[in-house]
Amino acid sequence: MTSTSSAPLQRFLTGITTTGTPHLGNFVGSIRPSVAASRLPGVQSFYFLADYHALIKCGDPARIQRSTLEIAASWLAAGLDPERVMFYRQSDIPEITELTWLLTCVTGKGVLNRAHAYKASVDKNEAAGNDPDADVTAGLFMYPVLMGADILMFKAHKVPVGRDQIQHIEMARDMAQRFNHLYGDHLVLPEAAIEESVALLPGLDGRKMSKSYDNTIPLFTPRDQLRKLIAGIVTDSRAPGEAKDTEGSALFQIYQAFAKESETAALRQAYADGIGWGDAKQMLFERIDQEVAPMRERYQDLIAHPQEIEKLLQAGAAKARAVAAPFMGELRRAVGLRNLGFSAPVAAKSKAIKTAAPAFKQYREKDGRFYFKLLDAEGRLLLRSRGFEDPKEVALVISSLQQGGAVALTAMGNMLETAPGIAQDELATALAFFGISQA
Repeated sequence: MTSTSSAPLQRFLTGITTTGTPHLGNFVGSIRPSVAASRLPGVQSFYFLADYHALIKCGDPARIQRSTLEIAASWLAAGLDPERVMFYRQSDIPEITELTWLLTCVTGKGVLNRAHAYKASVDKNEAAGNDPDADVTAGLFMYPVLMGADILMFKAHKVPVGRDQIQHIEMARDMAQRFNHLYGDHLVLPEAAIEESVALLPGLDGRKMSKSYDNTIPLFTPRDQLRKLIAGIVTDSRAPGEAKDTEGSALFQIYQAFAKESETAALRQAYADGIGWGDAKQMLFERIDQEVAPMRERYQDLIAHPQEIEKLLQAGAAKARAVAAPFMGELRRAVGLRNLGFSAPVAAKSKAIKTAAPAFKQYREKDGRFYFKLLDAEGRLLLRSRGFEDPKEVALVISSLQQGGAVALTAMGNMLETAPGIAQDELATALAFFGISQA
């Protein structure tokens, strides 16, 4: 893919977990906008089927394989061009799992303890009176490290995510900072591209469309089944001729996600004029089928010829590995996994890292409260705390920062104050030192 500008390409990376069958909500919220974004100039896009991640959630091999097929076919049918983007299967890139181990060796356990998915499992167990780690696999616990490897392997600049996924990008940045601090600048620090306007479609029962609620409309369900499912969308008891509210109407919200502004305005007026629910559902069916039908034909052809999808994924893996393999060689040499005939001045660098260390300083002010500050190796102030009543609180906060790095820093909010003129990346790099020194 070429750029019409002399500016360097921005790399965007998106992972798609291979569990479940894509539904209309997935199409509106992720597939359609992602395919459109992949066609923008100056952008190099990476899309991968996250089948290793799927193993954390699903233990059914047949389901994993079927979901991988259906999701790949859905994205291709929706217009994703494998000639223009990197489209590959995570498990076809062994360098990703190798990088996962390198990142594991520089990632503090305290960081992973605070991962949302792990904490949710622990909280659920504790609420039920069970052991906090009951049924928690190491895969779930290490999930953020594998995700970090997915992102850092291809030097992604931007990762489109919803707000609930920001923590994973912060963790990936923290891993990269720790690695770079110890071994030199090799990894690119990614940024979250927040998807503020992602449409969340309601399902058949009015709740968010989700396979967890069993209220989805499969994206490429046959035409007759699509009509039947739309007929089952929950509506109120207002009869034909009675004005109806668009606010809170699942039917209206789904229609709006597929229709042009003029079409949406026409349906809004029809609601005010008392359109019957049967007629409104017919309008919705026709509008969705108008957009989906051409893609459905391509999807069904791909499902019938899985070898075509496999061929495209293998070609994508070859392109991705052409990037990943030499970079992994660079990283292996950086950490010391080298040909024994290769020499590098690593001892001097290690000594420099140990002597040029940032430090926390605790102290008590005249107000009787306890404080701490973070200084860099030259004694320059980077960060100071607010006052605490108990010195034990100071020790706990410092410990959290040493273990959690930039992730813990973000979570502490107004408890801390960054010194004037200090950039967040500079502060995060200083904090990353402590995670490395404790590893």
